[in-house]
Amino acid sequence: MTTSEEELLPGTRRALQHRIAVAQAEGRAPSLVAAVVRGGRAVWHGARTCVDGHGPDENVQYRIGSITKTFTAVLVLRLRDEGVLDLGDPLEKHLPGTGVGEATIAELLAHTGGLAAESPGPWWERTAGSLRPELSDVLGEQPLLHPAGRRFHYSNPGYTLLGALVEEVRGAPWEEVLRREVLEPLGLNRTTAQPQAPCAGGWAVHPWADALLPEPVEDLGRMAPAGQLWSTTGDLARFAAFLAKGDDRVLSAESVGDMRTPAAPAEAADVMDGATYGLGLQIQRRDGRLLTGHSGSLPGFLANLTISVADDVAAVVLANCTSGPLLSVVGADLVRIVAEAEPRIPEPWRPLPEVDRSVLELAGQWYWGTHAFALRVTADGLISLGPLSGNGRSSRFRANGDGTWTGLEGYYAGELLRPVRHPGGALSHLDLGSFVFTRQPYDEDAPVPGGVDAEGWRGIG
Repeated sequence: MTTSEEELLPGTRRALQHRIAVAQAEGRAPSLVAAVVRGGRAVWHGARTCVDGHGPDENVQYRIGSITKTFTAVLVLRLRDEGVLDLGDPLEKHLPGTGVGEATIAELLAHTGGLAAESPGPWWERTAGSLRPELSDVLGEQPLLHPAGRRFHYSNPGYTLLGALVEEVRGAPWEEVLRREVLEPLGLNRTTAQPQAPCAGGWAVHPWADALLPEPVEDLGRMAPAGQLWSTTGDLARFAAFLAKGDDRVLSAESVGDMRTPAAPAEAADVMDGATYGLGLQIQRRDGRLLTGHSGSLPGFLANLTISVADDVAAVVLANCTSGPLLSVVGADLVRIVAEAEPRIPEPWRPLPEVDRSVLELAGQWYWGTHAFALRVTADGLISLGPLSGNGRSSRFRANGDGTWTGLEGYYAGELLRPVRHPGGALSHLDLGSFVFTRQPYDEDAPVPGGVDAEGWRGIG
């Protein structure tokens, strides 16, 4: 993959290189490789290694662990978009006999299905998948620890079930479906289920000595959809660009937006940490930014993919050690360095191509009771309604084609905004989910619920 490092300023490139150098040295990683994505392509690549004269490039494979789950989630969302299944369907509808009860596909994607975190028996990441040939071997006798939908509880067996769902519906192995439907269309030619040279070896670093121990490489078998893949910073840079903007050959921008939308009830600690989970993607707030992506680990390897859609910056960081540098922190730092040193240049403002007078009439100041709101008409064909000042309920609205509008986010998501007119045709008020918005606070000429006192506004003398 050809990178364009010239697109980043020399000071930015040095700051990025310094950050990964510190991470590799302090984290005692045999090697660490990273990439930064901006504008839909890699613009920087860096590497640090303990081997003199050798530096892994963007084509060297590392095992990416649970970032594999994001790929599996993409396959499931494709089935949703094709109408083959609904995310609200219980898994049993499409994959009967698993014993997970009524856990829905969406709950499995968001780790809220109530399943155990790990497979029973020996440590599955360090033993052959042949020890768990059937789903029943992966799930064990008591696969459920919590009521479905009640709490976020990260589950590797849950994504094994999603991989089995893909296989059942497509009638082909998970790996084959992934290659055909995601990897090949996106050009991820160095992302594979088995390692292909050049690839990094996985190491354990002694916690109290600068000594190494090679880690075994196991085929995870049934657990593959939860963590099998090997990839490169080059391929994951392309994947990050896809997760930010979509690609109609695989998933639309709207569908990858669904993946980035919180779908799991957060634990109290998660609320404090500003972290939650979407559909196959981790979501966190760090340094004032909303970041999405995923981390991964398997014995001998650590991986992280971090995306800031608002900044149009993403980072990939891979290392070949079982534990060491906190790659989620490193990834967030790489995003922050670029976003702060070279903030995104916004697109030029452009006026509407044409003005719909009936829509323009809605623009301006409105009142819900005594709260002042502003309604704006935007160049993307939407309208937005939010407090004139301070915080409060706000949303964008999409036109329905019949004069009404549907809320897209927040409190008003899915709610109907309906402009109401007087018999003579003049605009009277807005009805938003039964809330009446008027041009004046408690307008006596509008049907304000509860009515307006006939004496009107007054002072106290």
